[in-house]
Amino acid sequence: MQNNPQSVNQNQTGQQPMMNQNHGGHELFDAHEVIAGMISMLDQYQMYDQHIQDPELKDILKRQSEFVQQTYNSVVHSFSTGQDPQVPTQQYQMTQPNDAVYGVKAGQPKKPNQSINDLSDQGLSAYMLGQTKSLASLLTMTSLEMTNPILRRVIADSVPNFIEMSYETFLYQNKHGYYQVPQLNAQDMNTMLQSYAEAPVQGNPNTNMH
Repeated sequence: MQNNPQSVNQNQTGQQPMMNQNHGGHELFDAHEVIAGMISMLDQYQMYDQHIQDPELKDILKRQSEFVQQTYNSVVHSFSTGQDPQVPTQQYQMTQPNDAVYGVKAGQPKKPNQSINDLSDQGLSAYMLGQTKSLASLLTMTSLEMTNPILRRVIADSVPNFIEMSYETFLYQNKHGYYQVPQLNAQDMNTMLQSYAEAPVQGNPNTNMH
């Protein structure tokens, strides 16, 4: 019996294999979720921009939007081609210092807005923070499910950038009293800080084993 070359090249579903088929099924679903999440963030940032009053927050939104737009393009390129993106993964840079204000001051209780007129920079910056934090978590989980090494690296390398954007928005909120940071009393804090001791390390951990 003579083998049929076409039947040998077919996969188990009877379909002809695609060229450059370099993604696993689970990976495809997760990548779609990441890409859709970035689109959602960019779309919603456009809506926030119409209502933000503070020029500083507008600047943060603008810089984050532009950065995520490029990240989106890099992810889509690697996803669709399996190749390195035309623009390598960049590093997001904040413009403000990393100084946080600690302590809690009493203020007006929060409640849901009753109309679009109730939108404020406090609420809008909170929405921004929620989206970048969610994407940071999603990108982390997705990178652990990647089989294509290039797409995995592009997504994994993007995680610190969304962490940095989240921290930037937090610092803005913290400076304006929107996101307050409570602390333990000095004795309890010191007790917890002294709860661990470093373990002894045999040899030089930076020396390669042969």
